[in-house]
Amino acid sequence: MNGAEKLVHTLLDHQVDMCFTNPGTSEMHFVAALDKIAGMRCVLGLHETVVTGAADGYYRIADRPAATLLHLGPGLANGLANLHNAKKARSGIVNIVGDHAVEHLQLDAPLTSDIHGIAAPMSEWVRTSPGVDAIAADGAEAVRQANARPGRIATLVLPANVAWSEVPDEPAPVAAVAPEPASHGAADFDRIVQALRDEPRSTLLLLGDRALRAACTDLAGRIVAATGCAVRAEFYTARLERGAGRVQVPRLPYAVEPGLAALAAFKRIVLVGAKAPVAFFAYPNKPGRLSAPGCEFLTLSTPGDVPQDALQALCAALGAHKAPAAHGGAQQAQPALAGALTPEGIGRTLAATLPAQAIVVEEAMTTGRGFDALTAQAAPHDWLTSCGGAIGFALPAAVGAALAAPGRRVLALEGDGSGMYTLQALWTMARESLDVTVVIFVNRAYGILRGELAAVGAGTPSVRAQDMLSLQRPDLDWSSLAKGMGVPAVRVDELQSLGQALRRSYATPGPTLIEAML
Repeated sequence: MNGAEKLVHTLLDHQVDMCFTNPGTSEMHFVAALDKIAGMRCVLGLHETVVTGAADGYYRIADRPAATLLHLGPGLANGLANLHNAKKARSGIVNIVGDHAVEHLQLDAPLTSDIHGIAAPMSEWVRTSPGVDAIAADGAEAVRQANARPGRIATLVLPANVAWSEVPDEPAPVAAVAPEPASHGAADFDRIVQALRDEPRSTLLLLGDRALRAACTDLAGRIVAATGCAVRAEFYTARLERGAGRVQVPRLPYAVEPGLAALAAFKRIVLVGAKAPVAFFAYPNKPGRLSAPGCEFLTLSTPGDVPQDALQALCAALGAHKAPAAHGGAQQAQPALAGALTPEGIGRTLAATLPAQAIVVEEAMTTGRGFDALTAQAAPHDWLTSCGGAIGFALPAAVGAALAAPGRRVLALEGDGSGMYTLQALWTMARESLDVTVVIFVNRAYGILRGELAAVGAGTPSVRAQDMLSLQRPDLDWSSLAKGMGVPAVRVDELQSLGQALRRSYATPGPTLIEAML
């Protein structure tokens, strides 16, 4: 058994059985090991940021890490944008990055690079395995790191000579991987209880991370019902379980002015797996912090804690367990809509057609800003967003989510500009026959940047500025792009056709792309 084979066995022994790959020469022994050893599902991405984005989406739904296989420093560098998103979402990932054989590094061959330097900004743990006798222990530690709470990105560098060398006959035993225990309790607990008893109307529960799972939002809804406080979610959510029958937890607005207005009335904000809300960017003469001046922040649980335990303890202290959860509701019937494709009409059509237990992956940054309220009473579903803002998230994450939850329909909502960053993900959807419905909103522009140009006070755009924000000359043809990658596609330009196309896609196995012409 060589080092590559030992590493594959180690990953499988510790429940890592999904590998998103884009390998090269240095990884060929690992590829051969994956071929030889049963149990690992290997999914090829045609660009490394598809590989890393898929691993992010997989973790968010599976609650356990996948592995990636990346080629040397440049391959890892290609995947960094979606590793940034994964890190901000606190997703656990085990990156396996090949490197030259140790004796070859001194020759400074063209692909020689500082892999540790490239990996470090997006990884909480980086290690180069020094020899074949250490590879099993290093692989087990990488999995342990990725499984920690909150999830971590662990990058294990596998030199080619370690991959091809034979494992000693009696290697050192590898201890079983155990996730780090989550912490419990909050230093601010008594103050939170007092505030919710004395001044609930000026107190906000702000939920993030795993506090946005249904079991936690139900507890938060009971606290709201018992006290009269308010509850909101962070704008960017790794996984928000929502829809009919679940407690409605509206997300904070993205833009500064609505964000300030939403938080103006609160003297204190109780953080439950969330961070203090700030503006996404700095703007001239606008505050960076969205909370009211003098707002007090109290922490009920951090992302490293178990939010359900913290919320249960708070419920008990407030006598809220028997209170019916506030802001719940039954699914609302939606009439079939007709007319032009407007953001509101699209949101209502999505709500009317969404299948139960669907997974929505949303990166429709211009068109989709208002979808939150419009889809709140759709069939129960999960809602995933990019947590780091690096463009090109939705299509790869939809791949990972579909592989993590076979049998559940995935709906990817994507802008035409954002989609071009990772359109290679369509090919993987077709190859793996994934049940993904992709809706591309075609406005032929980086629409969000047109608004941002005005928001930062950069003046009125002239021809050159407008040209840098336009996706015309030539126009993108998303239906042809999809068909060229093996994904059936249809173009729609009004709401009735959109609804019909969505229903057909949901009823048809495999992927479909809907090109929505705005």
